[in-house]
Amino acid sequence: MNSPNIRSPNIERRRLGRSPLEVPAIGLGTMTFGQQVDAATAHSLMDEAFDAGIDFLDAAEMYPVPARAETFGDSERIVGGWLARKPRERVIIATKVAGPARGMPWIRGGPRALDEHNIREAIDGSLRRLGTDYIDLYQIHWPARNVPMFGQYEYDPSLERASDSLRAQLEALARLVDEGKVRHVGVSNETPWGLMTCLRLAEEGLPRVASIQNAYHLMNRTFDLGLSEICSREQVSLLAYSPLGFGHLSGKYVNNRNASGRISEFPAFGQRYAKPGVEPAARAYADLAAAHDLSPAALALAFCYRRPTVASTLIGVTSSAQLRENIEAWSVKLTDALRAGIDAIHLRHTNPAP
Repeated sequence: MNSPNIRSPNIERRRLGRSPLEVPAIGLGTMTFGQQVDAATAHSLMDEAFDAGIDFLDAAEMYPVPARAETFGDSERIVGGWLARKPRERVIIATKVAGPARGMPWIRGGPRALDEHNIREAIDGSLRRLGTDYIDLYQIHWPARNVPMFGQYEYDPSLERASDSLRAQLEALARLVDEGKVRHVGVSNETPWGLMTCLRLAEEGLPRVASIQNAYHLMNRTFDLGLSEICSREQVSLLAYSPLGFGHLSGKYVNNRNASGRISEFPAFGQRYAKPGVEPAARAYADLAAAHDLSPAALALAFCYRRPTVASTLIGVTSSAQLRENIEAWSVKLTDALRAGIDAIHLRHTNPAP
């Protein structure tokens, strides 16, 4: 699905898993649209990204974040307003169905299940808000079952609860694929067990997961502990989100804890970045970048852009200046000295923000 739009000659396009879909190595996340970014600014950012070759947009029914009843679905509505003036086949749209047990009663009454009824209601709402009749990549936003996520890091079997099986979820998605509402499927915030279960079910004829969208950045490389081998051997692509660790890896909080950003505006939202190891790790990476005449953001993005199994790094921006900096980081090459410096810091500050 190569788009004829004008694009930076340097940004690669990569195949998404075993699917025929090709995505740019940089994708545009939209979770700030409707909260930190108004519709007019969002449209301008999407225009600029599209002109640079970033024709891959990632949304979710629950966006923007922090999730609120007053703004529920606004990110998809803003993307839909922009999409209405673009040829649909030239834009790759990804979105997600929210899972249960996250305390959001404004989403389908606070779903207690991720069954076919909920999945159908979710995708019909997304299609309506986006103004399209199909989704290129439809993702399960988080597992319905008990797993550690969003700042948790340890599996606790005592928290087990009833949940819809991955088989049931993939069967529901299979029907949406058959109906033409979904082209390809993916998972997000998933574990090695969950991904392998999905792949085993694909051998029985259910849709094969093309991608996994998990947090991945210099301060959270838990993906590398097990998921990276699975993705490499099984040809599942990583969509890396939060490459700047909620702004911590931009260096802006190193000398100013109250710098403007999501962490200072929404302090209860970034719990995984409240851990004691985050600040010294962020400072160490900022110092490494400075020693090599790079901005901290350029270092962090360059790391993600060319990691094995990463098909696309999802950037989140609130201004044109941020977008340009993120795109320009594509040209940064990691020297042997930089790689050695990254490895040394990682050994001292291993995954402080899982």
